[in-house]
Amino acid sequence: MTVPLTGMREGGVATLKAVNGGRQVRTRLAALGLLPGTEIEVIQNSGKGPFVVSVRGSRIVIGRGMARQVEVDTSPNDQALEA
Repeated sequence: MTVPLTGMREGGVATLKAVNGGRQVRTRLAALGLLPGTEIEVIQNSGKGPFVVSVRGSRIVIGRGMARQVEVDTSPNDQALEA
């Protein structure tokens, strides 16, 4: 199932499928290591404030608006979704 990154709960793991933003957003996220096929673990998603993920052993903080533009595939980890 493909969902926005903001739809994941803390501790959830998913694979990045696409970034729906413009060129600047895609370039910024690529520079941080967020590329299609990359496994992402959600460290912090409190529903407000910054969004913290773990990518390739590094913790990355991105804004919630940017996180909404990241599409991830949760299958077979559908328990990683927010209720």
